[in-house]
Amino acid sequence: MGQYTAVNLPFEHNNTGSVMVPPSIKLTDVSLQYNDFTALNNVSFEVNAGQTMALLGHNGAGKSSLIKVILGLISPTVGKAEVMGQSAYTNHQQNCVDIGYLPEDVSFYDKLSGREVLSYFGALKGVNQARIESLIEEFGLGYAQHRQLKTYSKGMKQRLGVAQAILSEPKILLLDEPTVGLDPQASQFLYGKINQLKQSGCAVVISTHELSLVEAHLDIALIMAKGQRRALGSCSELSKASALKITIGFSELSERVKTNAYLQQFYDQGLLQFSAMHKADIIKHLVTQCQIFDFEIKQPRLEDIYHDLMGQSLRSPAEQS
Repeated sequence: MGQYTAVNLPFEHNNTGSVMVPPSIKLTDVSLQYNDFTALNNVSFEVNAGQTMALLGHNGAGKSSLIKVILGLISPTVGKAEVMGQSAYTNHQQNCVDIGYLPEDVSFYDKLSGREVLSYFGALKGVNQARIESLIEEFGLGYAQHRQLKTYSKGMKQRLGVAQAILSEPKILLLDEPTVGLDPQASQFLYGKINQLKQSGCAVVISTHELSLVEAHLDIALIMAKGQRRALGSCSELSKASALKITIGFSELSERVKTNAYLQQFYDQGLLQFSAMHKADIIKHLVTQCQIFDFEIKQPRLEDIYHDLMGQSLRSPAEQS
């Protein structure tokens, strides 16, 4: 079994009196086996109401299988998958918890119009016409609402798919590559809608390869490889688990370092480079001892953290040491 970095979050649960509210999504030691192929191997995590989790990993890492387990489309071979405190598979069979879902490849019947698609799903989910009208306008589909989907561009179909996913203002929202085919403005609009749902208590899981887009909107990230959980935590926690450095730069840094023994130990390639554990002390030193107040701090980006942690997981123990 490969090496992996496990960063566990101290999830807080809301209480109503003495009653503990269960996580919106909870997987416990979930494995999924297809004959001799292991799609998921001992995966555990929780997502609470109002949290967004980014689901990250290479193609074939097990992300889509994980989403299918949460949806209740397939039951895990081993372990438990729960939504709102009950079996995900039971929820799917009984249609108890409202879950919105956008698959990676959005596919609707091409001879239907955009309005007909939303009206169809609206009828299934008990959504009134006013909500459908609102989403058509919000997602910029008003001009094409009566056109058949075969005339829609990929970006238009993607917007329609997202509108369908949030139609009933679900308690749990699962999005598989939601920004594929969207321009930057449309992507930001989408994340704005996701943030609105979060504020209403929706738990959101986003499977994406566009790490720079999701970074500002996630609460936690689950990094997977070969069906296993490689790392789990906030960007800050994942950064601490990685080997990447925080950097600080300011004018005349090189001159200041020459006469400052404390800063010299962190100076490399024209910058101060250090691990997260030294950050507070270095900033305090710059401000109180050096009287330097104008400096630039750069944290590792999620994309860099992802590549570093994935690299760690694929290196042998001997290479890591």
